[in-house]
Amino acid sequence: MAKSVDSAAHRRKLLGEITRLAEIAIFGTLSETYRTCGQAGCHCQGDGPKHGPHLNVSYRGEKGKTTGYYVPKAAQEATRQGVAAWQEMQECLRELAELNKDRNLRRAREANSR
Repeated sequence: MAKSVDSAAHRRKLLGEITRLAEIAIFGTLSETYRTCGQAGCHCQGDGPKHGPHLNVSYRGEKGKTTGYYVPKAAQEATRQGVAAWQEMQECLRELAELNKDRNLRRAREANSR
């Protein structure tokens, strides 16, 4: 019985963490690119450094095609935190799913032993 109490407490903790992370989570992966501009004579047109980094988020759209968007400088920190929160939330969800599986199997064994 102690294990199920511990599991229930752990489940509640995970659900709270998932709720917290869901408030800021952003789905996708980050990439940074460096680009050339269209101005003739700009340092980026030759051997000089390119402009950037430019932050982008890419993700699979509804039809399975990869899509994405540019992240303006003012939104970069929040976007980085949101993508990290998405990853952490997925880890919590996997752990919760494992607890759910264990609970279901334990209940089935208990029902069979009666």
